[in-house]
Amino acid sequence: MLKQSLQFKLLQKLSPQQIQLMKLLQLPTVALEQRVKEELEGNPALDEGADRQDEEEEERYEERDDAKDEHADIDLSMYMDNDDTPDYKYQASNHSKDDEDSDIPFSGGSTFHERLRDQISLQNLTDKEEEIAMHLIGSLDDSGYLRRDVSAIEDDLAFRNNIMTSKDEIEKVLHVIQEMDPPGVGARSLQECLLIQIKKRISNSFAKRIAIEILQNHFNEFTKKHYSKIIDKLEIESEDLKEAIEEILKLNPKPGNSMNTSGKTVQVVVPDFTLSINDGELEISLNGRNVPQLRISNEYKGMIEHYQKSKEKTKSDKEAMTFVKQKLDSAKWFIDAIQQRQHTLINTMSTIAEYQQQYFLEGDETKLKPMILKDIADKIDMDISTVSRVVNSKYVSTPYGTFLLKSFFSESLSTEDGEEVSTREVKKILKDLIEAESKKKPLTDEKLSQLLRDKKYNIARRTVAKYREQLHIPVARLRKEL
Repeated sequence: MLKQSLQFKLLQKLSPQQIQLMKLLQLPTVALEQRVKEELEGNPALDEGADRQDEEEEERYEERDDAKDEHADIDLSMYMDNDDTPDYKYQASNHSKDDEDSDIPFSGGSTFHERLRDQISLQNLTDKEEEIAMHLIGSLDDSGYLRRDVSAIEDDLAFRNNIMTSKDEIEKVLHVIQEMDPPGVGARSLQECLLIQIKKRISNSFAKRIAIEILQNHFNEFTKKHYSKIIDKLEIESEDLKEAIEEILKLNPKPGNSMNTSGKTVQVVVPDFTLSINDGELEISLNGRNVPQLRISNEYKGMIEHYQKSKEKTKSDKEAMTFVKQKLDSAKWFIDAIQQRQHTLINTMSTIAEYQQQYFLEGDETKLKPMILKDIADKIDMDISTVSRVVNSKYVSTPYGTFLLKSFFSESLSTEDGEEVSTREVKKILKDLIEAESKKKPLTDEKLSQLLRDKKYNIARRTVAKYREQLHIPVARLRKEL
């Protein structure tokens, strides 16, 4: 049964202008440039900068007494007055959520797989073997490894390529690929990859023979750094083992990467802010590329003037003016959003610099204070989500390097004296302790915890392990050197 009713609801909804501002806030500098370019191309009512001709004309008109009245800026709110056209006709809502934003791809040179395919024609293979080789190359990952089982590849060749083959034939072609450059390509494991490379080395030294023996028969002990077991089993001196390990460390565990770098896009970090120190004072400046010069098109302003002065307004004139008003609205909103973005960026960065003033003046990471998003949001009277959009993708150039703003935020930790310190400070001290340790006898997590407690940082062993993993530092056994 259908029923019609009238009811009131209290809802919070973001306006199109607010949504546009939120999207612009989270864009880094390079992405903002592209976004401005797209808006300029899509909205003829928006212009970039000021033409030199316009500036010269303005200077000439300013010299005349009546210039101010005759060529005063048009208030864009005027075009909304005395018009019977409903507001909804000024709004454009023709962008579907299913629409895809596609960028033009640019080639960065030959890829790893393409270079391998070029080498296939130089091999003495039959047509069938060439097809198998092409399929194997296509199955390699970016590091140059074959991660799929040979039996699965045999099924793929039968069902997809209609090529009936055998495991032995696939293995034969795989060995041909493993002889190609770079050495180690086509391996199915790290052990096989290293063995392929070291066997191709020209030298026939004692260290090379020991290295091959280690990789073939004692690989598990080698990866776990059980050096004493290897010395006992091979009946060699520690110096011999050290030379053999040096030979192994010269090998490339990811051979595909050595040929794949030219095919990858190198991302250059463009700082959004520059922080400098002048006479002991911090100075913050916004990257000029974050401040595009945008204005409303004079041509479109003239259309509004002409329409307002016109006595007879035809239907086609009203339809044209509806389009003009829509574009002017869009241009005005975009310019306002860009200006608001600049204000929010500067406000946020200035507050962060003020909060972490001691660190930015000295560059000592141990001077970083505990700081969370709420601390900054409360100071600038904005929502935490707004601050998060700013810091997640923005970089600042400082005298000590270029950093992501997010890296200055950290949780707090209490010392034995009750003082609140940043977890980043503790990580810096932990890193320094590990760098200063004896590599013949690395410090365990328990010992590191004790050393931190001696410095009045009351931290448990499991917390030390967590911080160590966040710093990408292996356990003590794997840091051991001969």
